[in-house]
Amino acid sequence: MASSPFADPAFYADRYPTYAALRAASPVLQVALDGGATTAAVVTGYEEARQAFTAPLSKDTGAYFADRPSGRSLHPAVARTMLATDPPEHTRLRRLVTKAFTPARVDGLRPYIRSLAEQLVGAWEPGSEVDLVEELAGPLPVTVICQLLGVPPADRPSIRSWSTDLFATGDHQRIDAASHAVAGYLSQLISGKRTHPDRSLLSDLIAVHDEDADRLGEDELLSLAVLLLVAGHETTTAAIGNAVLALLQHPAELEHLRTDPHRIRAAVDELLRYDSAVSIATWRWAPDEVDLSGTAVPAGSPVFVCPGAANRDPGRFPDPDRLDLGRANAAGHLAFGHGIHRCLGAPLAHAEVEIVLGVLLERFPGLQLAAPADRLVRRQSRLVRGLVALPVSV
Repeated sequence: MASSPFADPAFYADRYPTYAALRAASPVLQVALDGGATTAAVVTGYEEARQAFTAPLSKDTGAYFADRPSGRSLHPAVARTMLATDPPEHTRLRRLVTKAFTPARVDGLRPYIRSLAEQLVGAWEPGSEVDLVEELAGPLPVTVICQLLGVPPADRPSIRSWSTDLFATGDHQRIDAASHAVAGYLSQLISGKRTHPDRSLLSDLIAVHDEDADRLGEDELLSLAVLLLVAGHETTTAAIGNAVLALLQHPAELEHLRTDPHRIRAAVDELLRYDSAVSIATWRWAPDEVDLSGTAVPAGSPVFVCPGAANRDPGRFPDPDRLDLGRANAAGHLAFGHGIHRCLGAPLAHAEVEIVLGVLLERFPGLQLAAPADRLVRRQSRLVRGLVALPVSV
């Protein structure tokens, strides 16, 4: 049994060597957690990850921790979102939220996203240095999802701060406090929109709660609002930063995009594959023993499915550590997951990365890193692989 890779600070700086070593040992490997008190299956192979995403694994964290007191005080709306449910409950919730979160709504947001991106970079002076995470990759996705949900502009900085705190791996007190803050805020916002409905997605969800024959419960409505607000921007911020950094580290690929911007949409898939924002998928566990590609995962074992590792599996993607914007099978990446829990907001995230890259290529032909790549700091999050800051010269 391997020791946990997640306790090593080097893992957060560059987790791909660790993933390669784990995969070489076994694409499904039992590792020790919590000093050996717990074991978990870590899935790093591509085909194994696809199987795990559709295997009879549970996402019901309430059931898993029912007899394992954690001493945590997460707000229930954060602890039990749609991501922490199984069919048939998950099937019903996803069907209801899909009624309000349609592809047409995402397509209708494209002009707004482009306008926002241009506004955010509008004050950047050629030759100046900016933090692309702080000034673009961070504010754009949170502003878009807040606009979609109907969060007033004055409240959006607080939303971003609480969301960042929710992903602070290991800092339980900070995470728990943020969960209560964001849930309390959204509870008040729902109350206000029930009295004064508007054209926002949140008002649509309230209508589903109030009118649909298979309606949302009050707690379900709040948990869906939390999920859409937080998951709707945190990973996209990371994806934008990762994509820009990858292009700046591969100037030939960047130049190809600059000369043929029509390639950007397809290129986004390779960028998502190359450095996945969701590096380890949200919690799964095995209620009963399950076979994953010939490896027996014992009942009760947590299962960490790693899209970041699967997307670098040489069995699926030849020469996987090379960025190749012409890669034929890049769209098969698992950055958005697979199966019934595949990211509902994938089209929106893809559009945001695509539009941001287009604006940057048009406006800043001299864009380059303003700090050595090996000095950039990654976030200390097991789930999300993203940059704390990305200093660039424009």
